[in-house]
Amino acid sequence: MDKNLIKKNYQKKIKLFKYHNKKYYDENISEIKDSEFDELKKEILELETKYKFLKSKNSPTITVGFKPSKNFKKIPHKVPMLSLANAFSEEDLINFEKKVFNFLNETKGKFEIEYSTEPKIDGISASLIYKKGKFITGLSRGDGKEGEDITENLKTIDDIPKNILAKNFPNYIDIRGEVFIKNSDFKSFKDKFANPRNAASGSLRQKNPDDTKKIPLKFIAYTFGYQEGMKVYNQNDFLKNLDKWGFKINPYNKLIKGTKNLMSNYKQLENLRNKLDFDIDGIVYKVNSFDLQKRLGNVANAPRWAIAHKFSANSGVSKILDIDIQIGRTGALTPVAKINPINIGGVVVSNATLHNEDEIRRKDIRIGDTVMVERAGDVIPHIISVDLKKRDNDLKKFVFPDKCPSCNSITVKEFNLTTKKKDAVRRCSSEGFECEKVAIEKIKHFVSKDAFNIEGFGKKIVENFCKQKLIRLPQDIFNLNFIQIEKMEGWGKQSISNLKYSIEQRKDISFERFIYALGIRHIGLENAKLISKYFKTPQNFFALSNSSRFNELLEIDGIGETQINSIKNFFSNKTNIEVLKKLEKILKIQKSIALTKDGPLKNKSFMITGKLNGISRAEAKSLIEKKSGSIISSVSKNLDYLIIGEKPTKRKVEAAKQLNINIINQDELIKILDKTN
Repeated sequence: MDKNLIKKNYQKKIKLFKYHNKKYYDENISEIKDSEFDELKKEILELETKYKFLKSKNSPTITVGFKPSKNFKKIPHKVPMLSLANAFSEEDLINFEKKVFNFLNETKGKFEIEYSTEPKIDGISASLIYKKGKFITGLSRGDGKEGEDITENLKTIDDIPKNILAKNFPNYIDIRGEVFIKNSDFKSFKDKFANPRNAASGSLRQKNPDDTKKIPLKFIAYTFGYQEGMKVYNQNDFLKNLDKWGFKINPYNKLIKGTKNLMSNYKQLENLRNKLDFDIDGIVYKVNSFDLQKRLGNVANAPRWAIAHKFSANSGVSKILDIDIQIGRTGALTPVAKINPINIGGVVVSNATLHNEDEIRRKDIRIGDTVMVERAGDVIPHIISVDLKKRDNDLKKFVFPDKCPSCNSITVKEFNLTTKKKDAVRRCSSEGFECEKVAIEKIKHFVSKDAFNIEGFGKKIVENFCKQKLIRLPQDIFNLNFIQIEKMEGWGKQSISNLKYSIEQRKDISFERFIYALGIRHIGLENAKLISKYFKTPQNFFALSNSSRFNELLEIDGIGETQINSIKNFFSNKTNIEVLKKLEKILKIQKSIALTKDGPLKNKSFMITGKLNGISRAEAKSLIEKKSGSIISSVSKNLDYLIIGEKPTKRKVEAAKQLNINIINQDELIKILDKTN
């Protein structure tokens, strides 16, 4: 190839690398997937290796991150925050180890390297400087040489100790780790950010720390930069000390020897990653011994003693056969692409969400297009991009319906009071039981686990019973025609008897779960608890049908304007009022019981994993909370009891064992509750 063409191609890739680097580190935006960015870096490095005349100050071999923002004070790192070289295969790992052996002048077989392995969390790197045990300064990575002073924002993160009294804590140390947001917490912010990493980055770099405080950021520590007076000699012992000093460390850290064992651990974690509550994009391998790390040193912008083993991308190419509009419980119209079935990460995918109308327009997605489909974890598969080169000229733009495909009502985009913009989601304007599809989704919600929890009344049964005109409104569930059901395929006397029993059992329900079961938009289980505690009796709540009482809702701490408007809309619908009247006659709705703050389980925390027998999770949680116990959502040092039912999540059990947390079964929980009566 001509030398000028090689240079031109190289500069084009460098320019692209610089652009995406700025987007990612400075603007918290990912326009391409991490795997595509890694591939771009790899192509540049391969060109530089092959053609020695290629050089650029913006090469990935020189740059780390991006220059610090002008919004924050710049502070130099005493020890640079380097990036890591990447491995994508077992061969890359073997080559990495060969280089380590060659540099140390050692022979494999006579000498064995021990690796400290740590899952690579996809978050934002931060540096925490401590003097005499006190957290004094916090910096972002910046360009690796100097970072942004984000001390006040980092102080809002509960995981970061502010004062450390341990005797073996160094006089001066720069603790480094990753700031991230859990996937479960991200659900509340998914309309504002593209992914959890962007949410963490955008929140951490707010000018006002009070804004950062509103985001549930987490911090996991994994290394150090500069230090004075630390008497630790390997990475594994350093991690143990971090734990003792009060820092969170990754429960999946391991000490491993040999590339075969590294690959075995890699495969295990890659299979597990979809079940984790935080995003990981690979595993970092570090030579465990600090003496060996010192001998190995660094290349231009990365250590010789560490490498990041990246996971494979969960994506594939397919063709859109059709676009189906699905209607949710709140009337939201969700476009779903029907695609040629493809295998992604061991799962056959035939549907992919298109999110909303704006997303279809932005990506210009059309029926017949060849598209890239991604499946990340338990997230519904979605379309990343369209291959315009493969588009037929006669493909027409997709026109989103302006009327509900189910009831023909006008579809609307509501004005969002928080963002001061119209919502991206288009909704059916009826939003009630008048729309058949909305009614079906409302009934699915009504019988769901955290609502009435009617065993044996799954989504498919709801759809089938609605199709057979057996149910149309919630009260119909309690007046089913079992003679007709017995004639239906798949139903016998035993299955009907079981369903009758389940329905009868659920006629007695707590006030908060009844409110939640109604499916009022913006009223989740926590809001339902607040409302039930305030009104105390169902009769007081039902009296909201008298519009003059809506002002009372303003007195409930935690219920805002959005929730109040939703409740008003619900009570202004005649069908909803009729449903309430019928249910009031059929059900025994319990009065709200005020929770005692000083109960026998005060300061005790619980978490449930697996299915419980004869009791739902919601009921078990309610019993614990009534005695002042608290329910937390993840395994950590703050957890006192992990309650395991049938088929518990193995990773939660393993993490609890590593942290020496009390693991109990359902019978042991009942004993604890009985003791405290």
